[in-house]
Amino acid sequence: MSSTKNETEEKGSKFRKRVLSGVQPSGKLHLGNYFGAIRQHIALQDEGECFYFIADYHSMTTISDGKTRRENTNDVALDYLALGLDPAKAAFFRQSDVPEVCELSWIFACMTNMGLIERAVSYKDKVARGLVPNVGLFTYPILMTADILIYRSTLVPVGEDQIHNIEITRDIAQRFNHAVGEEVFPMPNYRLDQVAKVPGLDGQKMSKSYGNTIDLFAEGSALKKTVMSIVTDSTPLESPKDPARCNVFALYQLFASPEEQEEMANAYRQGGFGYGEAKKRLLQKINDYFGPFREKRRQLVAQKDFVEDVLREGARVARNEARKTIDVVRELTGLGRM
Repeated sequence: MSSTKNETEEKGSKFRKRVLSGVQPSGKLHLGNYFGAIRQHIALQDEGECFYFIADYHSMTTISDGKTRRENTNDVALDYLALGLDPAKAAFFRQSDVPEVCELSWIFACMTNMGLIERAVSYKDKVARGLVPNVGLFTYPILMTADILIYRSTLVPVGEDQIHNIEITRDIAQRFNHAVGEEVFPMPNYRLDQVAKVPGLDGQKMSKSYGNTIDLFAEGSALKKTVMSIVTDSTPLESPKDPARCNVFALYQLFASPEEQEEMANAYRQGGFGYGEAKKRLLQKINDYFGPFREKRRQLVAQKDFVEDVLREGARVARNEARKTIDVVRELTGLGRM
């Protein structure tokens, strides 16, 4: 893993290391989610106190159907637990089970200049792609700030597209601390995984909004069909090919050892090696890697109450911390005591 944004600032701070991240239940999780975030979340369980939430409030900016949101939330929970999240090591919960986050978001909104939010990169990017914005999408960075700061988190693993939102979080934390004259909130740092961008079927960043994903728990003919649809160029079978410009090879690198990567790269350059064969090798790698996780997920599905019990216990832990923060914020801002 590679780290950024002065992670060493935590040393000497009065705030202990606390990791926070969330994932939206906006559809099936995919390889981009796993290599860009989930794998790092699992690894961080052993590095500090972790709070991981399913961002169902955030999903309301794009999903209006409650049944879909509930099903997606359950799927995300199953996926994380199957992939190795240990509820004994990390608080894992639904964002909406901690309503204090919305109260803190409102307080922050009243201290935040419009210009700061208008410059949010992720908002401008979504609008540029034709998404009709609502107020929730516009104020997304403020709710994200509340998500992070309500647990006084010090480290936030994110993708590159979220770095600017962490900078907004730091700005709002500074504004609040200055306004009340106390260091209530830490200045959270971000961490990027080495695999910050996973290419999709078309070579763009893998994203549900682009419709170019490979679902994490797809298998059988559905997975094969998806892998075989990866976009390649029209270079003939017998001609040499450049692995550095191939979407299939870029995905294969996520799974293969250095020796396997070099072997396939040489086959590309020598000619006589087709994209169809490369896709078959990628398909095998995906099946080998995620096979054990698929079996674990099937076992969890059979345990009807387990997922709900995990989320409720995680929410209990998270809400206990959130209430501590809200008590301090209410006192310093002159709001009524709970």
